[in-house]
Amino acid sequence: MYYGAVETLAQRVTRYIRRHKLLNPGDRVGVAVSGGADSVALLRLLLELRTELGVVLSVVHFNHKLRGSEADADEQFVADLASRNKLEFRSETGDVATYSAEKRLSIETAAREMRYGFFRRLLIEGRMNRVATAHTLDDQAETVLLKVARGAGTRGLAGIYPQLSVSSSQFSAGRQASVAGRQQVCASIVRPLLGVRRKELEAYLIAEGQSWREDSSNRDLRHARNRVRHGILPRLERNLNPAVREILAETAEIARAEEEYWSAEVGRILQASAGHRPRDPGATVGLENFVGLPLALQRRLVRASAENFGLRLEFRHVEEILDLISNGRCPGKAALPDGWMASIDKGELKFEPAPQISESIHDYRYLLPVPGKVPVPETGTLFEAMLISAEKRAACNAENLLDSGAAAGELTVRNWRPGDRFWPAHTKAPKKVKELLQEKHVTGEERKLWPVIVSGDEIVWVRGFPTPARLQPRQAVKNVIAIREAPLGTS
Repeated sequence: MYYGAVETLAQRVTRYIRRHKLLNPGDRVGVAVSGGADSVALLRLLLELRTELGVVLSVVHFNHKLRGSEADADEQFVADLASRNKLEFRSETGDVATYSAEKRLSIETAAREMRYGFFRRLLIEGRMNRVATAHTLDDQAETVLLKVARGAGTRGLAGIYPQLSVSSSQFSAGRQASVAGRQQVCASIVRPLLGVRRKELEAYLIAEGQSWREDSSNRDLRHARNRVRHGILPRLERNLNPAVREILAETAEIARAEEEYWSAEVGRILQASAGHRPRDPGATVGLENFVGLPLALQRRLVRASAENFGLRLEFRHVEEILDLISNGRCPGKAALPDGWMASIDKGELKFEPAPQISESIHDYRYLLPVPGKVPVPETGTLFEAMLISAEKRAACNAENLLDSGAAAGELTVRNWRPGDRFWPAHTKAPKKVKELLQEKHVTGEERKLWPVIVSGDEIVWVRGFPTPARLQPRQAVKNVIAIREAPLGTS
């Protein structure tokens, strides 16, 4: 390209592909086409570049069955597009709504898991060695902003990676592994359009006379990404910085480089630890590895150590483990996700599965009349639901009070079950009861038998946590339910 010449969109995409080593001559590339503008533009651009890049193209499409005939029309549109360009077409259909309900996932997460599962199978079966998706600079900006809002370190700020190795990515768990620029991989997902704005792709298609499909769900503001896309980012552009999308994408580039450097550095330190045995239950990391290190590096070491066992720790888990480490050789334990625990033992940080709960423990369930009492032998306590007047309300613990209308005339005491969720007052969002108990360091048999009270299908009370804000009684409510738990044998 001559100095001062204007780069075409195809040339920019070629430069991005070569800079990140996304495609090599001879690659068999499945282009993921949904029918929308981004993916149709990706296909048209790769058709334009395939001779120069030396790649063989095919088209892949996943029908999520979320929009009925509209989704089927999208699939037919993509099939016709492949046929006109004499490309092999591979498609799969999945019931995302059912999968979402079964796995207790959001529709967006369920759709992604099923879609990427399809891509992964194509790659593992050897149908192709690359799948190209049409993520754009706008998608990158939206992702980074969402990560910031939900809480993320530099790994989250890295956003969408240009390339993901299928061999090291666990899509079913929502995990993504970056591929360093120089690393060669057998099969991967690639994103050639991460440096291109969506509006540029639409302009390109219009100039080419190429139509595309509009997905009506992209305007559904119930989805967080759509609220960011259509509301938050446009406001930031108008009121803060017109180039805010580019700035967020640049932040992701910086964060990815930081992650690659620190991943290598942390790996070097862990390999130097004689006691470190990856993926061996009960493996340890010597506390001497943490002595004198900056706090940022200590946090990374903790995360990397846990990831050797497939554990993804939140910030609070890391801080709890660092508290253990700061106590030196003093014994201590921290409850971790997925039934694991961290402990300090003989100067070592140890990760291991938490002790298994005795199989002799059984679920329990008792009707709690309102008003009335019920003994629960499994917990060794008596539960009482009392109807109290507004005058007596002040004498009761407000965190154990319920609006009498919430009970629907019947309450049930039982132990919590996997998948149960609860939203204590003064917290930002509902959480799994399992996670709430981990935060309280409740383990073993006590955790298995931890009592909750349900009204219908909703948990309205959990021992040790305030009742949900929306269920706490308003001043105008005359009769209020007060929950009391006392040792058996007390009146």
